[in-house]
Amino acid sequence: MAALGWLTPRRRSATARSVLAGEASAEAARKNQEAPAPVGEAAEPEFPVLGDDKAAAFFDLDNTVMQGAAIFHFGRGLYKRKFFETRDLARFAWQQAWFRLAGVEDPEHMQDARDSALSIVKGHRVAELQTIGEEIYDEYMAERIWPGTRALAQAHLDAGQKVWLVTAAPVEIAGVIARRLGLTGALGTVAESVGGVYTGKLVGEPLHGPAKAEAVRALAAAEGLDLSRCAAYSDSHNDIPMLSLVGHPYAINPDGKLRKHAREMDWRLRDYRTGRKAAKVGIPAAAGVGAVAGGTAAAIALSRRRR
Repeated sequence: MAALGWLTPRRRSATARSVLAGEASAEAARKNQEAPAPVGEAAEPEFPVLGDDKAAAFFDLDNTVMQGAAIFHFGRGLYKRKFFETRDLARFAWQQAWFRLAGVEDPEHMQDARDSALSIVKGHRVAELQTIGEEIYDEYMAERIWPGTRALAQAHLDAGQKVWLVTAAPVEIAGVIARRLGLTGALGTVAESVGGVYTGKLVGEPLHGPAKAEAVRALAAAEGLDLSRCAAYSDSHNDIPMLSLVGHPYAINPDGKLRKHAREMDWRLRDYRTGRKAAKVGIPAAAGVGAVAGGTAAAIALSRRRR
């Protein structure tokens, strides 16, 4: 896999491989698109706008919708099913512990995790991993969904808008999470498969940084969306390219760089890690109060407290 160092500078333009990754993710998401949840009354009439079919919402996954990183939880589930050895689990556990304590993405850790995941799934059938993903969601991910962010997504669904996850996690796992949350679908990293079997390679780059923006742009064009009427939500400064595409960007549980940028740009802020709102703007009725904090690294006994 290509090194991820190029992903760090936020001003770097998308590469050809980023465009390829984005377009592949958008195509995969459209193929797996689920029907939107039943339309109800919008919690906040001003935004999201009820019945605006040119608008949609795009949510980053790790530390935005879910506490921690999906790829690490997935790794723990694969270990339980004897896909790899204890020494590999220790690496996954350390990466997850660092990610949860630091609250930001380290390119080297994320690259190592994805390299490991690709080598682990090589030769396995796509359908097999999708089935396992359903089980892993129930075992390790369901209880880590931030209720506040989930409420924001539901506000868009209730307004009749489509809601997409946009994540560097494998598109198959992202699709499981989106489906279980009742969302429209997911844009994720596309692993190459031939005849329904993983080759151990990626299509383009991981869906990270500029590639996420390319995926959103490609999906919006295919769906006939007006990005100026769309919303995007993320915790990471790596997603500034995606957030900058839409008319309604939100910084959710933001890292330091994103918080600073969001304040400079007058973007909306929400912080659910401490049970408080970072700013009272946009969708107040739908947001609620964040709930989940604490816990330990992957592969270690888990604890949870709600605030």
